Amino acid sequence: MAKKRIGLLGGSFDPVHVAHLALAQAAQQPLRLDEVQFIPAAQPWQKSQLGANSTHRVAMLELATQPYPTFRVNTTEIQRGGPTYTYDTVATLPASAHYFWLLGADQLQNFTSWHRWQDILQHVDLAVAQRPGSALTPPEQLSHYLAEHNKNIHYIDFKPSPISATLIRERLHQDQSVAQLVPDSVLHYLTQHQLYQP
Repeated sequence: MAKKRIGLLGGSFDPVHVAHLALAQAAQQPLRLDEVQFIPAAQPWQKSQLGANSTHRVAMLELATQPYPTFRVNTTEIQRGGPTYTYDTVATLPASAHYFWLLGADQLQNFTSWHRWQDILQHVDLAVAQRPGSALTPPEQLSHYLAEHNKNIHYIDFKPSPISATLIRERLHQDQSVAQLVPDSVLHYLTQHQLYQP
């Protein structure tokens, strides 16, 4: 029996927005994914303080992914707490599936700075989407590693999106609309809980 194919999309999701969902959708067909798991970080070690707590971020993810039957929210990192390292997450994945770590081209350039990045690649394949202003070519150190271990990077045909969580937080802080940037259910939640307000 063929292994289940699972896409993993990690991030702060502070807040989740339409480009996150579009990336997960774009990855599904070319990678033949059975499901995509969104993995919200507890405390990303390469980022400063988050704008919303984990309860709010998970609630917004649950709302955003609800309409998609193959999308799941995986709260492993939130439950573990403390600084979030991708290696700790992928090392605990059940070996019964084939995993693809979905990331933007900006993160690809940065990948060799990740904690135990070579060990991460023992557990997942990388699937990369275009991001504005970032090259799709992996850094030299990563290229060498992949060639030595006979591994490939999968490329996701994805129209780069200028939407970012930073932009959304800034707009909310300035009391500007973020309609069209987040799903309606998330927009309602942001308004209801007055998140990212000045």
